[in-house]
Amino acid sequence: MEFYNNLLTVINSNHELMMLFRLFLAASFGGIVGLERGSGDRPAGFRTHILVCMGSALFMLVSIYGFDGIVSVSPESTDLGTRRDSARIAAQVVSGIGFLGAGTIMHEGLTVKGLTTAASLWIISAIGLAVGSGMYIISFGATVLTLITLMVFQNWDKKFAATTRVDRQYIKVDVINRPEAISDVSSYLTENGVNIKSLAVKKDKKNDRLQLDIYIKVNDKKQAQEVIRGLHNLDVVISSEDDL
Repeated sequence: MEFYNNLLTVINSNHELMMLFRLFLAASFGGIVGLERGSGDRPAGFRTHILVCMGSALFMLVSIYGFDGIVSVSPESTDLGTRRDSARIAAQVVSGIGFLGAGTIMHEGLTVKGLTTAASLWIISAIGLAVGSGMYIISFGATVLTLITLMVFQNWDKKFAATTRVDRQYIKVDVINRPEAISDVSSYLTENGVNIKSLAVKKDKKNDRLQLDIYIKVNDKKQAQEVIRGLHNLDVVISSEDDL
């Protein structure tokens, strides 16, 4: 804690160094969240989250410190620094980030799978604003909570959706890392009467395989079980798990 306080004292003693530190910190927090999003081949990944978080921090810095050198043109008026609203520019980030988030949802076609990525961009912009205003501890805490939500709660969300909706089930399929693997699995399910609601792809570089997270709509669970078991007969399939 003493080291942290000493570091902040040194940084805050130099105005330019302090602002540069906040930009680097925002880029780091954005990159951490972006790594998780990028690992799932999302429309907004590592670089996008860095730019959004760093840009939000820069907007906040401009809001707070960008007009320090401007003096009031009227002798009767008080100093401009006491009258200006530092939240005006930052407030535009909140509404402006909606356009970028909407783009990630539209990128996913007719599904709403991109909502999580849009929400991660929204929260990362808020983290950037917090870093830009010097709220280091709360921005760090928000980054940790965001990672927990995206990584830990992901499997819980899938299990919950599978158990609360009768007609919608979740299966996980590990396939070999080849371009035709995804089309082979989706074609097999479609040909056997299984309606695919959504399909997400994750790369497992360590084992050189792809993980397919598939939500399917079934009318007959017994028939669907037979179809899913038949996945193991495909040459591209390594293993599969389901909640049927």
